[in-house]
Amino acid sequence: MTSAAIDRTRRSDLAALPGRLAFLAPLAALLVFQQVVYPAPWGIVLNGALVGGRIALIALGIALVYRANRIVNFAQGDLGAVPAVLGVMLVVAWGWSYWFGLVAGLAAAVVLGVLVEGLIIRRFFNAPRLVLTVATIGLSQLLAGAALFLPRAWGDTSFGTRLPQPFDATWHFGGTTFNANDIFTMIVVPVCLLALALFLQRSTIGIAIVGAAERADRAFTLGIPVKRLHTVVWVVASVLAFLAMYLRAGAVGLPIGEVLAPTFLVQALAAAVFGRFERFTSIAAAAIGLGIVDQSMTFQAGNRQAYNDAVLFGIVLVGLLVTRRGGTGRVDTGSSATWQAIREIRPVPREMRRLPEVIWGRAGLWAVIGAFVLTLPAWLSTSRLNLATIIVIFGVVAASLVVLTGWSGQVSLGHMAFVGVGAAVGGALTDHRGWDLAVAMLVAGLIGGVAAVVVGYPALRRGGLTLAVSTLAFGLFVSSYLLNRTIFRDWLPGRRIDRGTLLGIELAGEAAMFYACLAVLALALLMVVGLRRSRTGRVLIAIRENERAARAYGIDATRSGLAAFALSGFLAAVAGALYVHQQTGLNAEPFLPQRSLELFTMVVIGGLGSLPGALLGATYVHSVDFFLPNEWQFLATGAGLLLVLLVFPAGFGGVLADLRDGALRKIAARRGLVVPSLLADVRVDDDVPDEPPPETVLAAAGDIAERAEAGEDATPTGRAEVRPAAGGGDADPGADDAVEVRS
Repeated sequence: MTSAAIDRTRRSDLAALPGRLAFLAPLAALLVFQQVVYPAPWGIVLNGALVGGRIALIALGIALVYRANRIVNFAQGDLGAVPAVLGVMLVVAWGWSYWFGLVAGLAAAVVLGVLVEGLIIRRFFNAPRLVLTVATIGLSQLLAGAALFLPRAWGDTSFGTRLPQPFDATWHFGGTTFNANDIFTMIVVPVCLLALALFLQRSTIGIAIVGAAERADRAFTLGIPVKRLHTVVWVVASVLAFLAMYLRAGAVGLPIGEVLAPTFLVQALAAAVFGRFERFTSIAAAAIGLGIVDQSMTFQAGNRQAYNDAVLFGIVLVGLLVTRRGGTGRVDTGSSATWQAIREIRPVPREMRRLPEVIWGRAGLWAVIGAFVLTLPAWLSTSRLNLATIIVIFGVVAASLVVLTGWSGQVSLGHMAFVGVGAAVGGALTDHRGWDLAVAMLVAGLIGGVAAVVVGYPALRRGGLTLAVSTLAFGLFVSSYLLNRTIFRDWLPGRRIDRGTLLGIELAGEAAMFYACLAVLALALLMVVGLRRSRTGRVLIAIRENERAARAYGIDATRSGLAAFALSGFLAAVAGALYVHQQTGLNAEPFLPQRSLELFTMVVIGGLGSLPGALLGATYVHSVDFFLPNEWQFLATGAGLLLVLLVFPAGFGGVLADLRDGALRKIAARRGLVVPSLLADVRVDDDVPDEPPPETVLAAAGDIAERAEAGEDATPTGRAEVRPAAGGGDADPGADDAVEVRS
């Protein structure tokens, strides 16, 4: 090779160097932000990098599962907590060495990954991706319960135990002393990152995992064992999670018996989003940068954890705004597949709506439901009526999530934050200014709608699953910062407030509060039903099913999604204003991010596309919270959620729709009607006689033509006459067709 060719090769390598180092952009940006705004010694920066390294292991596990199953695994941290608790208890309770605990935990992580994928995840292989995502929320609660009960096998109920040092060593750097646990983390995290990269790029199994993640159906046709590869993915994810939690136990202790700490989870999800769930190097760099910023803020004098959560929310929003939207990434191309299999609850066929059986049946059903609900204050105790009022309030919140998630196709995992905003605003207006609750609810709803637009715009502009992360970060921001009395003492309503009046009506009694909430629920349902029947509702469904096709018809998907989010935020904030008065005070605990996950679970249990199902889901979840002891509630929402999703994939709303359709089929069969939308897999012409011979059809056509020319009735006497079914009305090209055959 000539010297000129060597020079050209060197210049091309130098020109390509910035592209190869582009994955460090998140780390560089966060490091610059930290040095300018929150300067700290380099020892604190290195400690933050260690914290970020443990976050990176969680984030990479989330991204790996997403590549294989196209879901966000909310059980990732708890997937490692169970084997980590086992390893910690072997060391602490039985006196095993640090290394025996590590090996036992690794073996338990492998077994747990196999069991979780084989017994739970594989059961949802053909389910909508959103349903499987929600199933991981239930799985996280089951694993948290297992981590809670596991120490009792040793007769130990103490939590947060820190592991002893793996070896004797200390290192001083930048004014900070690092012990053996920190040094071991410096070794394990880079080794794990390098091993994961080599596994995915060089090994046969890793290459097959990447290929199968792109097109699972095509991988099946090529003979690739996709399900077996998914098992490998979950084993690797479980091992990464275990290492992160075991290293964390040596540094700060292990939080046993609870869902992964919200800040830790949001940081991991934010790092995964910044890397679009597919760029592992960018994900690791972003996680390390977030850890550095978090520890540098903690180092500042007078800092509070609430400030860290507020800055984290700001970083998430800015990161979504500055990163461009990709057109071929997994987050973008896979998002539509999440929604295409979600069941839409069909209305009663148009041709059957005026049948007497249908009219009187619906009237009787509504009469029974109305009489039952309206008479609840007469025969329920005060505590039970209080529970019924809470269910009614959360029915409003569930209706708002049906609009956003069920119809618009956007995932909000921090929706209780908008309820909290409404509670703070509505409670402050009545408590501090003496406003009527009706006006306070309206103002709170408007502010909730504005907050929804601010939070939703960066995520909707980016697309994919980013709204789930931004709303979860917003939920952490609201519960930790905005509702913090030590920061906003004079702005927030008191812990005890009066219920005041609604349009001049006193709300002192439980019955009055129940009827007021019931009236608001009725208005909210009317708004939501009106939206679904309007053009805007049809546009939302079109965007949910195929956003690219909707955009091709000139629909502004971002603006339509923001409109749905604004209405959803409005309704959630109105419910929050009601909730703070029903509780006669403001407390931050009901608005924690964990409550938002439970809220999302509630709507999925009821059925994403069904308003009655959402109300049933609210009744189920809050009844569980009321009747079961605290230590058993996570089992009901975790195991109960998985059971409902396995038995009733469409939720309680789908069960109601099936029962209704069965009754309608019996009515149609008794009347001799053929309604195609109710026949499912039954052929429409199953009961239709064989077609007449061609000569008979030609003779009938000639007879009809002669009668038409003579101006007579063109219906041949004695031949089959086809008329619309009773109550069919005018022809509607979008309606279900019912046909009645008469001779």
